[in-house]
Amino acid sequence: MQRNKNFGKKAPKNRTNETIRVSPIRVIGEKGEQLGVIETSEALKMARDLELDLVEISPKAEPPVCKIIDWGKFQYLKAKKDNDSKKTQKKTEIKGVRIRPSTGENDLNFKRNQAEKFLKKGCKVKIQIVLKGREKAFGDLAKKTLSDFIDKIDYPIKIEQRVAKQFNGFNVLVAPEE
Repeated sequence: MQRNKNFGKKAPKNRTNETIRVSPIRVIGEKGEQLGVIETSEALKMARDLELDLVEISPKAEPPVCKIIDWGKFQYLKAKKDNDSKKTQKKTEIKGVRIRPSTGENDLNFKRNQAEKFLKKGCKVKIQIVLKGREKAFGDLAKKTLSDFIDKIDYPIKIEQRVAKQFNGFNVLVAPEE
């Protein structure tokens, strides 16, 4: 079995100062002004005169873009930006409700209430109808039971994934309407 060479490795870090091997490069000054396309050694000398670092910002650009900035400040701003983007991400959880074709009416009501509670919290709900043994021959009955269950949900929903056949039954993914 061949393993992925990049498995478990972090993304490549930004090259700084002497580790920048490409020449010429496009240089941005410490205040954000364009200094133009310069040789790497000359840009490194400019950064040293200002007691700052030369950091490769965009290595895939033509020519690569480097910025004269304090390395510690650059790392701090990058970490802060990553944390802010994590905060704004919306995490949706998928909850599950399982029923059977022979599930009783009171149990179906309980499961329906559970599904509504999950939807009110903003979670998506995966509703599964599980078929065992001889029940697998009656797929039409299972689909009808599943659609009846969905129709009985009082909370406004939208169907994200239509009824799909699985090896042991059917499932559907519903989400709260926004």
